[in-house]
Parts: sequence; structure tokens; C-alpha cells
Amino acid sequence: MRQSNLYIILYAAAITVVCGGLLAFASQALKPLQDANVELERKQNILTTVMPLTKGDDINALYAAKVKESVIDFQGNVKEGMKATDVDIAKEYKKAPQERLLPLYEFRDETDPSKVNNVVLPVYGFGLWNDIWGFVALQSDLNTIQGVSFAHKGETPGLGARIASEEIQDRYKGKSIFDADALESVVMQKGEGNDYSNDPHKVDGMSGATLTAKGVNNMFADYFSCYKNYLKKSSQNVSQNL
Repeated sequence: MRQSNLYIILYAAAITVVCGGLLAFASQALKPLQDANVELERKQNILTTVMPLTKGDDINALYAAKVKESVIDFQGNVKEGMKATDVDIAKEYKKAPQERLLPLYEFRDETDPSKVNNVVLPVYGFGLWNDIWGFVALQSDLNTIQGVSFAHKGETPGLGARIASEEIQDRYKGKSIFDADALESVVMQKGEGNDYSNDPHKVDGMSGATLTAKGVNNMFADYFSCYKNYLKKSSQNVSQNL
């Protein structure tokens, strides 16, 4: 017997409601696990800018033992009562630099918690197609790059997407963001296969990915200028304590 059009419509609507409800329930049920995975990845990316990690490492334990989080403003002042996880850097990126809240991650010496061995700065920008972001670790001189970790939303595979590779990220190790008292940043050059080992402010480029490289350069210049006041104040304190 043929079913009426009304029956078919009601049946389809019921199936849609049931399936939608199940999907919504699954999404809510899985959200804590998803959030935990995102947080674990964040901690792992911060740690890898300073130290190598192995498969069996307890990321949460290492992070808790080594990293102190805080939030600062453009002037380099700590925002009391705020945690780094309170800050959505993607939203802050859309604000004027002077208005941004800036997460900060300090690697404290385990034998002397008052001593900072490394500082990790989050960075955010736009590549060829979409958002790019990452973390930059500085050594205790607050000038020399210890390591970087980059990620992207939609750069071209084999070209701009190479910013997430160890090969590209290793090029930044040992480079300097200041020249004496002036902020110079580190600039990825156009073209690839050139030796910039003797230049503290340049790294080799990526063939076919000039616009992604430009995005990384703009990201560095933007966020290093945001953290400049903090870095200068902190480096002066380090010098006075030596």
C-alpha cells in the first residue's frame, strides 16, 4: 500500500530529529575529551620549542613541573588573576596590538624557581590561504631563539605547509630577534638553498611559498613588537642580577 505524502514527510522529520539529537548528545559527551586533547597538544607544542620529547613522556607532568603560565599586557605588566588558557589568541589577534592580552610561558629552573631558563611566546598571523600560528622559545638572554613550533589551517601541501616541518623550524634555532637594543626580528628570505648561517636575523626560504613565508615574517614582527616591552624589562632585570 502506498504511503501518503504526509506520512513520508512526518517520518523523514522524525528521523531527522532523532539523528540530530543523537549527534548533539555525542558532541556534548565527547567535548571534554576533545578539549583535553586540544590542551595536551598545546602543552606538547610549548614543550617541544625548548626540549625534545619522546613517545612515553608524560606531557602533563612535564608541563606542570617546568612551565609557569601568566598573561601580560602590551606594556609588559602581568595581569593578575588571569591564566594563559583564559586568552583566545585568535580573537586577540584581531585587536590592535596595544589592546591585546598576551599569554606568556616561562620555563623555570627546577632547582631555583626564581630563575627563568626559557620564555615561550605565542604568535599568530595569516599565511597564503588561512590562519597560521605557533610558539617561539627564547633562551635566558631573551634574544636568542631556542626553538619554534608552527602550525597552519590551510597552507598548500608540499609548499607553504612546510612551515610545520622540523626542517623549516630548525632554521630558526640560534637566530636573534634583537640587534643591540633594536628589535630586528627574524626574516625568512625569498627563494631556497641559500646559506644565512652567519646572519642572525635571516633564515632560508621555501621554494614556491613566498606568501606563506611573508605571513610568517609578518606574524613574527607583529608579536615580537607586542612582547618587546616585557622582553626589555625582563632582560634589564636579568642584567642587574648578574
